[in-house]
Amino acid sequence: MNQHFDPESAFKHPPGEPSAHTSEVQAALARLPRRAILVGAAITAVGAGMTASWMRNMPPEAPAVTAAVPDFWDLKWRTPSGGALSMQSLQGRPLLINFWATWCPPCVEELPLINAFFQQNQANGWQVLGLAVDKPALVLSFLARNPLAFPVAMAGFGGTELSKALGNLSGGLPFSVTLNAKGGIIQRKMGQLDANDLALLRGLK
Repeated sequence: MNQHFDPESAFKHPPGEPSAHTSEVQAALARLPRRAILVGAAITAVGAGMTASWMRNMPPEAPAVTAAVPDFWDLKWRTPSGGALSMQSLQGRPLLINFWATWCPPCVEELPLINAFFQQNQANGWQVLGLAVDKPALVLSFLARNPLAFPVAMAGFGGTELSKALGNLSGGLPFSVTLNAKGGIIQRKMGQLDANDLALLRGLK
């Protein structure tokens, strides 16, 4: 069964203070034209039932992620351990981006499936990036108990605005967006990924 976590109450009283990186993400998004922030909202507003299912964008030329976030490939993230990760290092190959948090039960439940997908398909060019809408200390502790093979970076609570720009109307978690090798957005999902969702991805790079 598809699940997603509505973080409305959690954002009013978040578990711990947001990371310092949050303000940087918010500042970057503030520079975007308002119409860019609303691109994803216009797409996801097709119907209420659509929020829990894959929204396929399969035209001959998939819309570029930069249409929604013009400076997307210039974004840089901090890792939970304090390192740095640049989006440019992930450019040029298919990429599944998963927005998640340690305090979101369906997010935690889907991570083993996403990790298995990455391990089984990285040799074929697939990349996965987990963007945590969370506090670094909580993510670091979680990963110590539940290590993941794919990179995880800190979007902080400002990551909600980025996910909205990419098509997440409600701002809920988990949310996933998939890019092809050219940086075109080919799929989005609001809610928990399942095995069928991930099996479908294998042929869409």
